[in-house]
Amino acid sequence: MSTPLDQPDPGGVATLDRELEELIREESVEPGDHERFSHYVKKDKILESALTGKPVRALCGKKWTPGRDPEKFPVCPTCKEIYESLQT
Repeated sequence: MSTPLDQPDPGGVATLDRELEELIREESVEPGDHERFSHYVKKDKILESALTGKPVRALCGKKWTPGRDPEKFPVCPTCKEIYESLQT
């Protein structure tokens, strides 16, 4: 006679481990051109990032933690295109 503890639980800890790994992947900072361009991000997200240290996601999809003067870099062409399409 078997008990529920004899068989692996398809949920439980295994599910929590998978969910945790997915959260870590989503929160990871993406390498890329955020070092070469300034990206468009909602102002409230920039403020939130400054207070919490959490990464932000630009209109183009890049994810990083802001920490430099955006005035010193050219605007990301993809962000600019998306922003302009939202204005019309």
